[in-house]
Amino acid sequence: MKRLNFTNTQVASSETARDINRGVVLNLIRRRQPISRADLARVSGLQRSTVSLITEQLIGEKWVVNGPLGRLPRGRRPTFLRLNERRAIVVADLRPNQSTVAVADVNGKFLSQESIATLSHPAKTAAKLAASIKHQMLAHPELVFEGIGISLPGRVEMGTGKITFAPNLKWPEFDFRKPIEQATGMHVEMENAANACVLAEVWFGGGEAVGDMVVVTVSEGIGTGLFVNHQLARGLNGLAGEFGHISLDPSGPVCSCGNRGCWEIYGSNRAAVRYYSEAENITFHDLMTLAEAGDAMALQALDRMAHEIGRGMRLVVKGLAPEEIVVVGEFTRLWSRMGPTIEAEVKASVLVGKAPRVRPASDPRMARLRGTVAMVLQKHFGASSPERFQERNGRQSAVKAGV
Repeated sequence: MKRLNFTNTQVASSETARDINRGVVLNLIRRRQPISRADLARVSGLQRSTVSLITEQLIGEKWVVNGPLGRLPRGRRPTFLRLNERRAIVVADLRPNQSTVAVADVNGKFLSQESIATLSHPAKTAAKLAASIKHQMLAHPELVFEGIGISLPGRVEMGTGKITFAPNLKWPEFDFRKPIEQATGMHVEMENAANACVLAEVWFGGGEAVGDMVVVTVSEGIGTGLFVNHQLARGLNGLAGEFGHISLDPSGPVCSCGNRGCWEIYGSNRAAVRYYSEAENITFHDLMTLAEAGDAMALQALDRMAHEIGRGMRLVVKGLAPEEIVVVGEFTRLWSRMGPTIEAEVKASVLVGKAPRVRPASDPRMARLRGTVAMVLQKHFGASSPERFQERNGRQSAVKAGV
């Protein structure tokens, strides 16, 4: 995730200044739409003539459209600007058993979606996914598609799209991007599911105000996405944040990664099902339904799951000291019961000062898909930090440069 540095006072080229200003204006429209040109100039600190040139460029590129006319006590009525909802993205969320393919507009609003089976072979899954993507695109002939975004429970080699580590999918290394691009003719962006959830919070959930945040995704396994100093941290080989595969008990059960006693062995959906019954064949959805109906054994299983999630978060707090921990997962439907247990574990791990805020994601059910929307769009919009920095710190010389 690109970060624009507005504190650097080194003189920028006119092209760099244009790119920065364009990103600032586009993000302000995205966050504050509908908004007039006059308000864009006031909030950004750019000259009105500069704002006018940039907005005309964005309209010409079909990123922005004119909206309704505003009302003023006197004078000419302003024209409000908004993003062009005819620009769209196809997104997919890969999971071990079932994957979801959807179409979303540039505001993250979902227009349609369908589910497909995730197959044991990556090439067959890629072919099935490509067919579903083409079906979704054909169903919306009125839209202009910007690209394809895919999230998955694993790690992808930057630049190549090769899946390098996906223990819960049980796939070998495989170039997943290439066959989908060849089949659809569209550019594909791929990202780890937890990292996608970070982008969802930053772009659509108000997380841009937080500089250091960890997103913990709990499903078949446990993933963590790291937002450090307003940047998505990837680390060596793109493996930053694999807290789910840190061993809590070296003598514990074997994990899908090959190690023993990993955090996800104790805190994942699969662990909760195991706590409920070693013999009975139920899904985590079934377990949640039983718990919501008051089943004592189901509630006990989820209580233990909450304790184990919190126990693993102790590692996150000790190692990273984030401002906020955001949790994504089906279990957050029972946050009123499970949340206090997790929060108590987090609070107990703080050495000094205030504990990180722990909360469910803004939209846990759609976080992965919404994050893939941001994944595709960010190369045009840049990070959301330009808007945040501009509003917080006022006018900077690089931003004020004309186009």
